[in-house]
Amino acid sequence: MDPAVLREDMVDGLESTARDVLHDEGVAVAMRDVPRHEFFEDERSAYADREHDALGTRVLAPSTVARLLQALALKDDDEVLIVGAGVGYTAAVAAELVGETNVHAVDISRPLVLEARQNLARAGYDGVFVDRRDGATGLPEYAPFDRILLEAAAVDPPRALLEQLATGGRLVFPRGTQRQRLEAVSDDGDRTRFGAVSFEPLLVEGEQAGAVERNRTDREDMEHALRRSESRRGWEHEWIEWEESVDSR
Repeated sequence: MDPAVLREDMVDGLESTARDVLHDEGVAVAMRDVPRHEFFEDERSAYADREHDALGTRVLAPSTVARLLQALALKDDDEVLIVGAGVGYTAAVAAELVGETNVHAVDISRPLVLEARQNLARAGYDGVFVDRRDGATGLPEYAPFDRILLEAAAVDPPRALLEQLATGGRLVFPRGTQRQRLEAVSDDGDRTRFGAVSFEPLLVEGEQAGAVERNRTDREDMEHALRRSESRRGWEHEWIEWEESVDSR
């Protein structure tokens, strides 16, 4: 069957579902335009609303992509960072909404970065920037970003990502561990909660998708230590300030 017809059927199905999965017209139009089959080896299953496995990662179902992008609330010419490039499909839909040169994507898995680049080029979105990075550190060279999408679960978004938000920016991520909810965080700390989701945890350096061992505590320990070091004021500094205040009298 013609892929264009399959795309129309896919989007029509998402719009008509009782769960109100797809209600944003801009996202709907973008999903109708992106050739999703270019991101899959098996074209026949590309337009089914279910998840797929590819190179050790989970490729999101179309309904999940729609929910993420609607929560992100993209506007024309927004600078966008997607943490977790995957096979590149989410980045392609975002490119339809904001322009391909405004979309940046990173992934910790080198094979996935290569896969995403090839898929995006084949689908006509080779202007999307895809790089191999530890997603928790973001992409500071291109910051600030109006919108950041974290396609991995975390208890709280990494501080580096929050620091890379532009004024008025928004970061969307799955919050939690076993029980997760989609959440949007603004640059001033305001939070908006959406429905339940299920994502794999954010990986750190040294981990690979599908690995049994996890060392996420390495990042947590590092971030807690950094916060403590920045907030702690040694007794020597406090004494100097006190002595200066006495002298000024």
